[in-house]
Amino acid sequence: MLKIGFDKDIFNAQYTPFLRTERYNQLDFVLLKEIPNMRLFTNLYLFFACCLFLLSCKETTTTLPKTVPKSTINNKPTTPLKISKALLKDKVLGMLVGSAIGDAMGAPTEMWQRENIQTEYGFVQKLDKMVRAPSPEGTWQMNLPAGGTTDDTRWKGLLTDFIIEEGSDFYQQKGSNPYHFAEFITKAYEAKIKALKQVDSFAPTPYEAALMEMSWLQEWAVVAKPFREKDIEGYTYALNHFYGGEPTCAGMLYAPMIGLVHPNEATNAYQSAYRLGIFDLGYARDITGLTAAMTAAAMSPAASPESILATLRDIDPNGYFNSRLVGRSAHRFYKDALYSVTAAKKMTRADIDVDKIKLPYQGQDTLYFAQLQKLFDDLDAKNEDMAFHPGEIHQINLTALLFTGFDFQQSMEFVTNYGRDNDTVAAITGAILGALHGYSNLPKESATLVLAVNKEQLGIDLEKMSEQLVAFMIAEQKVIIKEAL
Repeated sequence: MLKIGFDKDIFNAQYTPFLRTERYNQLDFVLLKEIPNMRLFTNLYLFFACCLFLLSCKETTTTLPKTVPKSTINNKPTTPLKISKALLKDKVLGMLVGSAIGDAMGAPTEMWQRENIQTEYGFVQKLDKMVRAPSPEGTWQMNLPAGGTTDDTRWKGLLTDFIIEEGSDFYQQKGSNPYHFAEFITKAYEAKIKALKQVDSFAPTPYEAALMEMSWLQEWAVVAKPFREKDIEGYTYALNHFYGGEPTCAGMLYAPMIGLVHPNEATNAYQSAYRLGIFDLGYARDITGLTAAMTAAAMSPAASPESILATLRDIDPNGYFNSRLVGRSAHRFYKDALYSVTAAKKMTRADIDVDKIKLPYQGQDTLYFAQLQKLFDDLDAKNEDMAFHPGEIHQINLTALLFTGFDFQQSMEFVTNYGRDNDTVAAITGAILGALHGYSNLPKESATLVLAVNKEQLGIDLEKMSEQLVAFMIAEQKVIIKEAL
């Protein structure tokens, strides 16, 4: 005999996070408790409803679309941001250099265990030389000096080229065109192949350098090519093989650039970044959109930590909060960071056990390092298998911002000394904070060093990129220059 009943505890456990309302709290199923016949009536009603549903079910055939579905994004133009040209330049350069500082600060110990960082560098507080071999995703030169960067900064250069090449097409009503982006990535990879083939040298070094540059984009091009060709099956296979099929922070590498050129348009920034997140799996695409939204919010002259954090709650054009059973994963990472930081901030000196502080705190504020140790331990407990997992990157970034009160130097120290994929996290954190505080408020020594090394040794001219992007936004009327502001 089929028995249909209602278990309040199971209902509360599974659905309360989604259905919790004031009315629900007041009722508390009082009818089911106090009216004797109501439970029987409810069971019978549910039984007949299930029977009707089963009888109405018919076998259906789902036809897959022949091309990638068109976006439903509505990227309506908004009122251009009013800002002085000096402040716009300061924020744009601040975002680029802030990100590069983070990249450069984490690069010497990228993917290191925290214990190894402490053994060789102590508690990292400044840029340092990179004693490491070149690699496609890492540094491209042996033992780069302090201020050198990795692919996290190269992606800023690549996106600058894409944005400028797109021109007005970058701001399409439905968001930036992902097919154009895929074609751009494919052509960039093909140019690297051509450059490799043109190497003419007996010495191996030129071949190795050209091969490394080509290898940097090979995973991306394998995904981009079938997407550009609207080959759904080919794209699906390639995407699920992208870096072994692991969820990655791919879109987060270039999302700050999209936010940068949507100043104070957090929703539009989210939508464009989401649409260009063709290398992301699952909720990684939502996090890519949020990273762009946070950067866009930071570009406002009136930006504050509160306005930047508000994007995590208020911007959800694709309905992730309504996801069945799980809700919005990106928001869960934010809440974890918030509660962890809140608990750490409540610690007092009476709570300190110096034997549990594994960080090199000698001569420093023991309470600060005890709090830092707690936060590091909390993050360790939630580590993913791969350090470049988007959820892990997002949570470390948010924890650093919340704990330091959006302080640039302290955030860089937090992220770098935590370890794992610290250059990528620091590049993202640095981009948001650089846009918020502006170039003029970044650590002067680090900013000057990053500008010089990237231009002179790596061919990455961050100041030129800044000038191009400022001119682009003015030309596309994303900003209105008001010198009186």
